Amino acid sequence: MHFFSQSYDYEHPWSHVVIGMWHKYPNPKCSHVISIDVLDRTVDPKTGIIRTERILNCKQKTPGWIVKLFGGSEDAFVREISFVDPTTQSATITSVNLSLSQFATCFERIQYSPAPDNRTSFTQTAEIQARMALWRSAADGLEKWLVQRFEQNAHLGKLGFTDVLRALEERQTAATM
Repeated sequence: MHFFSQSYDYEHPWSHVVIGMWHKYPNPKCSHVISIDVLDRTVDPKTGIIRTERILNCKQKTPGWIVKLFGGSEDAFVREISFVDPTTQSATITSVNLSLSQFATCFERIQYSPAPDNRTSFTQTAEIQARMALWRSAADGLEKWLVQRFEQNAHLGKLGFTDVLRALEERQTAATM
């Protein structure tokens, strides 16, 4: 199993970041995300926690040897479940790949919480595990490649989300003028 993690603060309040969460895709920096479908959204009447389940359709540039070895295509689907708690001001997103999950899984967790000076703390972790017990060295190589791909997409995601938050802030400023 291989791991990825990163954390930093966005220069935006928690409420602004949570609104931006729903507008992150599509954006030019994350062109690999083709579509997002909301499967379910509920609000717990007692706690006010919003639970949303979505499917993301991504187009990945998969190396030919992986497609030949494992089959499949460049289309990849990811299941995402988020919980937004307005009372405690926490937002948690978990996601797992559905495509090729019989060969490798990527479990991602994102947490947004308030930080000092009206900022929002962002923490992202991913656990990546190939399921090829007989070929541990091949599994290790696949996991390393998947972590590199995840890290590239995470960097693009940060850039894209920063642009989304900036655009939301500009719209909000224009509306109050």
